[in-house]
Amino acid sequence: MKVREGPVPEPSPEEVRVRTTLSGISPGTERLIYQGKAPADLPADATFSSMDGASLDFPLTYGYACVGTVDMVGDEVAGNWRGTRVFAFQPHTSVFTCSPDDLVPLPDDISDEEAALVPAVETAVNFVMDGRPMVGESVVVFGQGVVGLLTTALLARHPVETLLSVEPSEVRRNWARELGAHHTFRPDEGEALHEALGVSSEDALEATEHFEGADLTYEVSGDPDVLNMAVACTGFAGRIVVGSWYGTKKSELALGGRFHRSRMDLRSSQVSTIAPEYRGRWSKSRRMQVVLALLESNDFEQLVTHSYPVSDAPRAYQELNVGDPALLQPILRYR
Repeated sequence: MKVREGPVPEPSPEEVRVRTTLSGISPGTERLIYQGKAPADLPADATFSSMDGASLDFPLTYGYACVGTVDMVGDEVAGNWRGTRVFAFQPHTSVFTCSPDDLVPLPDDISDEEAALVPAVETAVNFVMDGRPMVGESVVVFGQGVVGLLTTALLARHPVETLLSVEPSEVRRNWARELGAHHTFRPDEGEALHEALGVSSEDALEATEHFEGADLTYEVSGDPDVLNMAVACTGFAGRIVVGSWYGTKKSELALGGRFHRSRMDLRSSQVSTIAPEYRGRWSKSRRMQVVLALLESNDFEQLVTHSYPVSDAPRAYQELNVGDPALLQPILRYR
């Protein structure tokens, strides 16, 4: 990991220039890439114009959470953009140029630190949309990193009957309770988790239509082995939403037992697209307005736990790599 200097770009007539105030580091995706566990031949997310055509092999400029202020406007840009505080899905950089269409103007009530959480909140919104929690359901969230905690926080605002979280870190289990989880469990407390869901250990091995279990389960731990735990606690015809990106890590799923007759729905959820069944009424723009409204009405800034000057970016990634559970959302500061 290196910080490199380069020339300050000038905007084209159709572009604006943004001076970055801070940028958020994705503690899941960027850690995986930093560790070299992302498929090197996988294209970067083409839905971000800043990374279109890039691949995930090194050397790589990455990141997608820049917050800053427009300081220069091209001659052909319509509107009064100069001085506007904005969010952009841009790699970590102190200054960049882009089309105004790639910017999200920020309301005054959202701080720069809160704005760094836009990608995480958008991901959590997408998970909840894909899971479709219903009144009176039992829901379990495996993994309480920043995205898992935000998912728990949003689910707590739904009238679900039971909201449980599973997380090895005591610090993060405490966060989960504070954000609305009814009960929290360590991964080695499977029996207690099953009991809270009305499931015996014997039931967890065999599928029946009377198997209680969770109606909805989220796997956002980043550990592919946790999928088997999710299957074991999900009820007949329940839904499992897999939000983790495992990269090159493999999962040995035990699908030949209870899962085979369970009629479970195992779904991949990824924020770069809207689920097909929603596209008639939902767009990314509409979803982003929901994200901004949530940031305005909730105190999610408390999840921004670590701040580094951009010159200390190597240390930020080293500490992220260590896996300190108290490190939820790190940011880099440019001013």
